[in-house]
Amino acid sequence: MTRLSIAVRGLVTTLAALLAVTAAPATVQAKTDPKAPKDFVALRTVDPTIIQEMRYFTPHNFVGERIDGYRQPLCILTRPAAEALHKAQRQLLRHGYSLKVYDCYRPQRAVDHFVRWAKDLDDQAMKDEFYPNVDKTRLFLDGYIAEKSGHSRGSTMDLTIVRLPAKPTRPYVPGEPLVPCYAPQDERYPDNSLDMGTGFDCFDTLSHTLDPRIQGEQRANRLLLKSTLEALGFVNLAEEWWHYTYKSEPYPDTYFDFPVSSKSLTKH
Repeated sequence: MTRLSIAVRGLVTTLAALLAVTAAPATVQAKTDPKAPKDFVALRTVDPTIIQEMRYFTPHNFVGERIDGYRQPLCILTRPAAEALHKAQRQLLRHGYSLKVYDCYRPQRAVDHFVRWAKDLDDQAMKDEFYPNVDKTRLFLDGYIAEKSGHSRGSTMDLTIVRLPAKPTRPYVPGEPLVPCYAPQDERYPDNSLDMGTGFDCFDTLSHTLDPRIQGEQRANRLLLKSTLEALGFVNLAEEWWHYTYKSEPYPDTYFDFPVSSKSLTKH
């Protein structure tokens, strides 16, 4: 066999191999979402009486759209945090009140969504309600947005107190006129919460838990939430009256990214 025929045969073999690879069906790797550790629970399985109004599943938040990672309007927490909330709820129920959670475990992908939004200075659709007095260029500097959140560790929640029987809250209508989050309670977006002086997620110093401008019934309501939760091992973030972390959190240094969904809690 001549050198030329050997070379031709080799070329034919190579081409045949390439054609075989091209013709073979591509194997698509299905991307699977991470799962929660076994000690994460849906709050409703520990205390079904706590009201849940999961704001980041809805467009009524400072971004103006559902946040990445929120696939169900579901409060997920580590079991110790959920059980401590249950104890707080039992105390409040005796006095005709209920807890209401706005947010619980928050996946890292949601935090990333907040960061992307904060860097987009042209998107100010929800400014008139949530940050009317804050220049968007200062959201990172002033601490309103950060690249990590304690919520992603699973033992932090945003919550308030509701007087029973709870009045229903109407759904938010995208595009409706926005009212500053620090306006009088009967003027701002309706919420069945006790009057805490501002709405939830109000980017303003008036949201500081002990801001001296908040007095009377509004201050008493904040202190009721604070004293009830602190007695059971929670710590308040001084800049946000609604933000509490269970002090003995089981994952103080771990930030999770599983979606907010009951599927994330399946056995594995």
